[in-house]
Amino acid sequence: MNFSELIKQNKQNVRNIIKKITNEQNEDIEQEVYIKIWQNQSKYEEKGKLKGWIGTIAKNLAKDYLKSSYVKNTTIAEEEKLNEIKDKKQTPELTLIQNERQKLIINAINALKPKFKEVVMLYEIEQLSYEQIARKIKTPVGTVKSRLYNAKKELAQSLKDLI
Repeated sequence: MNFSELIKQNKQNVRNIIKKITNEQNEDIEQEVYIKIWQNQSKYEEKGKLKGWIGTIAKNLAKDYLKSSYVKNTTIAEEEKLNEIKDKKQTPELTLIQNERQKLIINAINALKPKFKEVVMLYEIEQLSYEQIARKIKTPVGTVKSRLYNAKKELAQSLKDLI
């Protein structure tokens, strides 16, 4: 059998295998399959069907394509993340905006009732747990949670323009 006849007989099967694995029609993979067949035809042993051997080559090349495609996409995604980080340089305008936001937040915290302000400062600034705060201010954990909830509620209301 000549090579062009082999391609004609197996063309649809190769395409179906590639489509099933990659979810796309990919003529590049299809061409690679035929190149592999041509390069390795001397290695083919007639123990099984020729169609099965060709199918195995198609499957392996399609899987290799997915692997390399995943690696390419991962690399591109990582580059995009790096670009995002680079784009977030501190500009004078951005610094000014951040400073204004910080002032508004500080003023909102300072405007809270002292018992709310204390809990917010301990929880958000000093990063203490509810239990640590309860021990420090000598109140039950439930009271700490309640005060923190109410403080956050008041802050959300007073900073709603920022949010």
